[in-house]
Amino acid sequence: MQKEKLFFRSDEDTDFMPIIPINENESEQDKNLVVPDILPILPLRNTVLFPGVVLPITVGRDKSIKAVNDVYKTDKLIGVVAQKDANVEEPEPEDLCSIGTVARIVKLIKMPDGGTTIIIQGKKRFELTGIVSDDPYFKASIKLLEDDEIPEDSNFNAYISTIKDLAAQIIQLSPNLPTEASIILRNIENPSFLINFVSSNLNSELPEKQALLEIHDIHQRAEKLIHILQRELQFAELKDKVTSKTRTEIDKQQRDYFLQQQLKSIKDELGGDTNEREIADMKKKADGKKWPEAARALFKSGVEKLERMHPSTPDYSVVYNHLDLMLDLPWESYTADNYDLKNAKKVLDSDHYGMSKIKTRILEYLAVLKLKGDMKSPILCFLGPPGIGKTSLGRSIAHAIGRKYVRVSLGGLHDESEVRGHRKTYIGAMPGRVIQSIRKCRSSNPVIILDEIDKIGNDFRGDPSSALLEVLDPEQNHTFYDNYLELEYDLSKVLFIATANNLQNIQPALRDRLEIIDLSGYAVEEKVEIARRHLLPKQKEAHGLGKVNFKIADRVLEKIIEQYTRESGVRELDRQLASIMRYEAKELAMKNRIKPTVTSADVEKILGQHRYSNEIYKTANMPGVAVGLAWTYVGGDILFIESILSEGKGELKLTGNLGNVMKESATTALSYLQANAKKLGVNMDDFSRKNIHIHVPEGAVPKDGPSAGITMLTSLTSAFTGRKVKPFLAMTGEITLRGQVLPVGGIKEKILAAKRAGLKEIILCWQNEKDVNEIESNFIKGLEFHYVKTMQQVIDLALV
Repeated sequence: MQKEKLFFRSDEDTDFMPIIPINENESEQDKNLVVPDILPILPLRNTVLFPGVVLPITVGRDKSIKAVNDVYKTDKLIGVVAQKDANVEEPEPEDLCSIGTVARIVKLIKMPDGGTTIIIQGKKRFELTGIVSDDPYFKASIKLLEDDEIPEDSNFNAYISTIKDLAAQIIQLSPNLPTEASIILRNIENPSFLINFVSSNLNSELPEKQALLEIHDIHQRAEKLIHILQRELQFAELKDKVTSKTRTEIDKQQRDYFLQQQLKSIKDELGGDTNEREIADMKKKADGKKWPEAARALFKSGVEKLERMHPSTPDYSVVYNHLDLMLDLPWESYTADNYDLKNAKKVLDSDHYGMSKIKTRILEYLAVLKLKGDMKSPILCFLGPPGIGKTSLGRSIAHAIGRKYVRVSLGGLHDESEVRGHRKTYIGAMPGRVIQSIRKCRSSNPVIILDEIDKIGNDFRGDPSSALLEVLDPEQNHTFYDNYLELEYDLSKVLFIATANNLQNIQPALRDRLEIIDLSGYAVEEKVEIARRHLLPKQKEAHGLGKVNFKIADRVLEKIIEQYTRESGVRELDRQLASIMRYEAKELAMKNRIKPTVTSADVEKILGQHRYSNEIYKTANMPGVAVGLAWTYVGGDILFIESILSEGKGELKLTGNLGNVMKESATTALSYLQANAKKLGVNMDDFSRKNIHIHVPEGAVPKDGPSAGITMLTSLTSAFTGRKVKPFLAMTGEITLRGQVLPVGGIKEKILAAKRAGLKEIILCWQNEKDVNEIESNFIKGLEFHYVKTMQQVIDLALV
């Protein structure tokens, strides 16, 4: 009989493709086929082999390749079964279906890429009765199932005719299938082969095909196949309808939009897609969430709105992101505070040396919280120079009381929306930094560090420092309103800790909400302790020297502090110690050993010649030069005031990049000197015959502040009288036209700066004595303080 051109469905393809022609006479030969009781088994992942059907199979697993090669050398018969789960890489016996097909390997092809492809033809169905061996491949005892008995009744003929018609219609409605396939299907005369061939090429899942293979009665198999084909036909008709509908809606410029439009049409036909799974997940999370009634109501209305929206609309993502934020926020979820005050004190002491005032304040807060159980958190502001440990102290506080820790950097912030959030109508809208921090830490009572609060800017986008008023006001922040969230959020349980270098740069209304805690600079003794306890271990560990035993004596640390740093904090000291550690690490790597101690000579070798010297403060060598004390945002500092007279007409010249306050201090000092010239021993004629020039060195550095008045007057008096200023003497204070000495601030920083500079005596206003008494006595050991009320006392003490 003439061979027919048929089609097969491969493991990888989804449509009909030409296969190797087969001869229907082979079905007669199959009746006399002798099949052994034990066969090698070839598991297939993604397809089912039916009797009579020819399939190409790519063999990749080692066991399968071994089985195919062995079989091809003998009788070429192999048992083909489908896997229950295609994802199983190495199937076990229980992973195999019980019904399979005996196949003959028609051809074995070695591919150029090293793979193996076989062409197999199904022969008879069989049932696995037991696995005999699984090494080197599966061998199983099988029981052949009886061949299909073709019924002679008219009902079965009608079934066969229906199968041909349905398959032909599906082919006609599928543009990617060749039209010749319907002609070939009509020419197939063997009903059993027709059913098997169509079943093999169904665009169905593997379990459905396996179910067809396992049906023993051909009448029932044909009935089941008709149901599946009818379903496939309905899908093909719907797909054709959608394609036709879509084709009318687009033109040549909308080709890229085609797939999206197809998807839209399909969803319209199905009644619309509301992304039910995502919304169901949201509802499930919301059911177990503890939140206020207002938030629950807003979430419910938002979900209902989302269900009515199509996912492709722009507003869908806006609503979805808003609901996602509401779910992520820990509305009434709080971490338990650790009320163990002794443990909190231990943690604070181990992390930071000194700072007794701050530690006491935190312990007071914990004590009240322990007794009362609930209280509005204070808004603390740590004020002090850089490098003193303000931010790290906030982290230690969070650790001590068992709360989550979040740091929000405010330096350079100039957009109000960064605090209050954007309105949802804007593209790229986001919640404010505070709400983002709460979302990130998943706790409604964290410790939030507002870093560099004095460096907030403002521009046409608003004033962030004014927006912070609501955040940092204990009377308002329990109803903080975020523009993006569109709800009030309770921030009253949050422990806000702000850090700042300069109090003057904080908006007065905002400063009023803050509890200012002053962190003044460290004394040399404190720096030695900090270096020994914290900085050295940290730097040794950072440079791979954690297990190396070598020491730096306290006197060597003092040398580094006094001669290589000039700061209130310890940041520069940390850098100098890092330089020493790098040198020691290099020595250890190159010589495999290092000295057990670092000496002063080693320090000079590593860090070079010392940068700072106390000798420059011996100002007794010429009249007109006085040493003042100033406060800067990096701590206390030493200030030279130089005055010189020259022939002229009594003009006053001020240089040194002075601010308005210092210029006024100089003018006031000169006026007082002119008014009291005789008392101070100054010739009145000099004021009209001499030009006066007052200079403060380092003109590139701006200088301002009400603390140099008495220093200006001392310098002028020294210049006019020719009397020298005492060496190693510094002073700070403001004057009035009546000659009164006024108190100034920043006393601790100024005194510590004087101590670092090696000065011996300090003149202060009598009202500043209380500030000196607050400083630990061992930190100011060796300093002599003079407390004055009038400028005459200053002149008597300062001039020799």
